[in-house]
Amino acid sequence: MTDPAAIDCGFAVAHAWLCDAMGHLSTRHYLGMFDDASYQLFATLGYDPVAAAAEGWGWADVRHEIDYRHEVRPGAVLRITGRISALGRSSIAARFALIDRAGDRLCAELEARTVCFDLRARRARPVPPAIAARVGQLFGLAPPA
Repeated sequence: MTDPAAIDCGFAVAHAWLCDAMGHLSTRHYLGMFDDASYQLFATLGYDPVAAAAEGWGWADVRHEIDYRHEVRPGAVLRITGRISALGRSSIAARFALIDRAGDRLCAELEARTVCFDLRARRARPVPPAIAARVGQLFGLAPPA
């Protein structure tokens, strides 16, 4: 089940207050955990949110697809892994896994598409070369020619 290309992007606990009336992790909190993990993954790629904001760029999520594989109950201790699965001229696709550390059980997967975004012009811009290079180093992907 473990993706050898994935890296650790975060850890979490399914506290009771994150669970819904059915007694499992609420849908809204899955996405929050994956979102936190995306910041960790992008930091590994060299993204510095303070520097990027000062330069007028950032990221815009344009697609999320979550597959729920196993129920997450209160008290579950979780690990989130992530990897870049595709690199475009102005976008990155990433895959994340939410894993219950008890038994190393896959609980959910997220496929996300994120666009590099010019905050002033409010449109896509190319992925910075240093980030594209780091994607290549870590995941063996190159931007389209």
